[in-house]
Amino acid sequence: MKNFQVAETFRNIAKILEIKGDNPFRIRAYERAALNIENLSVDIEDLVKDDNLKSIPGIGEDLNNKIKEIVNTGKLKFYEDLKKSFPSGLMEILAIPSVGPKTAKLFYEKLKIKDVLSLERSAKKGKLIGLPGVKEKTVQNILEGIELVKKGRERMNLAEALRIAQEFVDALKKLPEVKKISTAGSLRRMKETVRDIDILVTSSDPKKIMDAFVKFPLVKNILAHGETKSSIISKENIQVDLRVVEPKSFGAALVYFTGSKSFNIKLRQLALKRKLKINEYGIFDKKEKWLAGISEEEMFKFLKLEYIVPELREDRGEIELAKLNQLPELLQFQDIRGDFHVHSEWSDGTNSIEEIAEIAHSRGYEYVVSCDHSQSLKVANGLSPAELKKKKLEIDKVNKKYKNFRVLFGTEVDIDSSGNLDYKDEILANFDIVVAAIHSGFKQSKDQLTRRIIKACSNKYVNIIAHPTGVLWGTRAAYDLDFDKIFKVAKETNTFLEINCFPNRLDLNDINAHHAKESGVKLAIGTDSHIIDQLDFMKLGVAVARRGWLGKKDVINTLSLRELLKAIKK
Repeated sequence: MKNFQVAETFRNIAKILEIKGDNPFRIRAYERAALNIENLSVDIEDLVKDDNLKSIPGIGEDLNNKIKEIVNTGKLKFYEDLKKSFPSGLMEILAIPSVGPKTAKLFYEKLKIKDVLSLERSAKKGKLIGLPGVKEKTVQNILEGIELVKKGRERMNLAEALRIAQEFVDALKKLPEVKKISTAGSLRRMKETVRDIDILVTSSDPKKIMDAFVKFPLVKNILAHGETKSSIISKENIQVDLRVVEPKSFGAALVYFTGSKSFNIKLRQLALKRKLKINEYGIFDKKEKWLAGISEEEMFKFLKLEYIVPELREDRGEIELAKLNQLPELLQFQDIRGDFHVHSEWSDGTNSIEEIAEIAHSRGYEYVVSCDHSQSLKVANGLSPAELKKKKLEIDKVNKKYKNFRVLFGTEVDIDSSGNLDYKDEILANFDIVVAAIHSGFKQSKDQLTRRIIKACSNKYVNIIAHPTGVLWGTRAAYDLDFDKIFKVAKETNTFLEINCFPNRLDLNDINAHHAKESGVKLAIGTDSHIIDQLDFMKLGVAVARRGWLGKKDVINTLSLRELLKAIKK
């Protein structure tokens, strides 16, 4: 798939145009196109063949032709010419939080800083101090941002890992010699971020599998090519490791390579107490006789443990509960009856209310919450009170088409720096569901940020707090909050906290979601979709919920429409 290449090209064009001070609307068009292409559920090459690129939101004649050029030739002349106009390292600098295009341009013109390394050196040597608008706090923020970017390069988000892994799994499944196949590692445990991808297969002809694997078109470089294990770097610069194991050891290998490391150590300790040995080949007695290993179920049963799903394998007490057959019954994807966070074309989304309703209804949902941004968030086309009335009329019109489904009139209302909401109470009273969120003031103190969220929870019309910690993987660290105080007030005011499914957020994370559950607070899962395909991110939110030990009763998405409307009353 060339989706990644096209999206990356458009995103880089936007960065260059931003540095050059180009038209903001033109820049936004490239950014929007990159986001929409990156999250397509189909291969963009197929859309080119069918001459159907304009079905992608935001793709007009100009971008249509540019996509065709990239797909057909592997590059874009406009982009290649644009790159020659300034040092390529400036694009990397733009990825650093606190460094905008004007600042990057300033650093280049005054200090000839043209990459992240030279920026870091200049910052540490104090050379940035004294430049217009640059203070000690600015330098500190830049250095922290550089560390964030470095971490972001080391790992990929869960959605990206799932997509890349699936491409390799699909390619391997086409080989008749492949019998069983599964991903492993942190990807199989559905962690928020993943370093590399592990795949296990069984086969009667390992060499043939390995020879085919390293020659896949998806491969950029070969790191190792062995008889039972090979490692490659994909076109997206991601390491993928493939292992072929014997059928009788497939379950043991799956347990071992799925991890986590601390989980495996605890299992080995348990086996040792029973005078057994456990490794990637199976379970053995003290005389090295093989006893089990064909399947994971066989492994856990032999160890007298209830089966532990991969998402729970973090050594957080799951093994102790498995001994007692008391593991929690976790949330299932099929339990989900609706989505609480979807943007439409009324603000910064790309689809109409009708299009959103149609796809949500086709998925078997009973409801979807259309919550566009509030008036002060101009960058996201926040809605004025007058526009809200027009949007409500459109929702009412769409709802007349359905019997057992409803678009709920919602908003993602901004929480200002003092904790006040962007709409007055008399406006908030008209919404079916109010989702409140912080979009600014991230550098405030822990107490200030906590007070803002608590004040929003205390508003009688606020139902959900969206992406509570504000984290953006590789771009912005989670801000510090006093969750004990927040959970206490959320429970008292019947306010729900969101698990935001967007891949770079996944906020709340599994740890905080579990903490919320233990505190008696219920969670609401929202995809934060801006295009229809992003409704698929629901599976990521469900994964976070499962990793947080959440069951059906802990998540309000499992309620019927009638139950939901009753449950959200404050």
